[in-house]
Amino acid sequence: MNKGKFVLPADGTYVIYFLLGALLLFGARYAGRKKWNEDAFSLRQTKALQGFTAVCIVFHHMAQKTGAPWHDPKVIVYGLEPFVQVGYYFVAVFLFCSGFGLYRSYKTKPDYLKHFCRKRILPVVVAFYLSEWIYIGVRAVMGETMDWKQILWYVTGAQLANSNAWYVIAIPFFYLFFYLAFRYCRREGSAIAWVFAGVLVYMLIGTVTDHNNWWMRGEWWYNTALVFPMGILFGKYEKPVTERAKKGYWLWLALAFIGMFGLYKLSELTTNSLWGYYGENWGDPLKVLHRWGCALNQNLASFSYVCFLFLCMMKIRIGNKLLEILGGLTLEIYLIHGIFVELFGYDFCEIVPSITYIRNVGLYVLVVLACTVAGTFLFHLLYKNVMKIFRTGKNYPPETIGIIERTAE
Repeated sequence: MNKGKFVLPADGTYVIYFLLGALLLFGARYAGRKKWNEDAFSLRQTKALQGFTAVCIVFHHMAQKTGAPWHDPKVIVYGLEPFVQVGYYFVAVFLFCSGFGLYRSYKTKPDYLKHFCRKRILPVVVAFYLSEWIYIGVRAVMGETMDWKQILWYVTGAQLANSNAWYVIAIPFFYLFFYLAFRYCRREGSAIAWVFAGVLVYMLIGTVTDHNNWWMRGEWWYNTALVFPMGILFGKYEKPVTERAKKGYWLWLALAFIGMFGLYKLSELTTNSLWGYYGENWGDPLKVLHRWGCALNQNLASFSYVCFLFLCMMKIRIGNKLLEILGGLTLEIYLIHGIFVELFGYDFCEIVPSITYIRNVGLYVLVVLACTVAGTFLFHLLYKNVMKIFRTGKNYPPETIGIIERTAE
């Protein structure tokens, strides 16, 4: 097995990377020398960024299914290796934009905290359970044996039928931290500090919890959590931060670039060689401290990645019609794509055989993406109609994962 090495296949899979680049850069405009993209942090730009990031998350999960080094070498096929270990970078984009978007909406929309839970938290919870119940049905159709206890755990969400849905459980807690802090603190600085405190407590729960089948089952639940309050902090100090960034811009960009890769390499060292998150497997007496060390490093690494992206956006205006569509469907993409990642992999959820094993990576990517598009729109229609049940009075658009809130109608 060629562990950790990117092997370029001869079947044309490399074209995928060119298409991803085209998706991001088609319609992009460079601001020019000594000029800036004044629209850099607008709703339109951040939605475009998140639309692209949602696609990257799909690729991350496809890569983990096809080329992750922990699989049996007999089922590994190469082509998507660069996406295997960087999923937390993509999650960080959504967390940062969520924190930033909440703060901006809080400052610009009258009575924003009124009905906050109903308008911002409830839609995410509804989407989670809808997707979970769909996954339960798919698991049953595929032939998974489930006793009544297992069905109960799946139905309640105590165990995840969709293992990728952990984010949709975590983000409502972060939203709740934001609501409570800004609702009951008189000073914004204190409110932000309390959000940081809430996130740190959340991380503490994660670091003391061993890997299992329940909530907080692994490090991915918390290894980018601090990026959320960092988004809030950026929202508060957006103007002075961006003005400072314009002075010595290329130096800041270079530092973010170095941090993005340097801290990633350090993360690989700490998680795979020095400490690791799986201390329970070898009886590590300092497993909690080691998890904290790994998590803080990955939080810094992913924050460097977000800084690099936002610095790039200060110079480059991105956006096209496809990114606009994707940016409005990130919640649905995130929740539904895993079905197709599993249906066409070497097995389904490591439990039962898949429908068909597509070993050719290029064809696998094409089939999964095509099915994800169809599944996303169908899930969107279902979700939209179910949400009508919860709407009373003035209509509002449902919140979606990581998207800065739309202006209410």
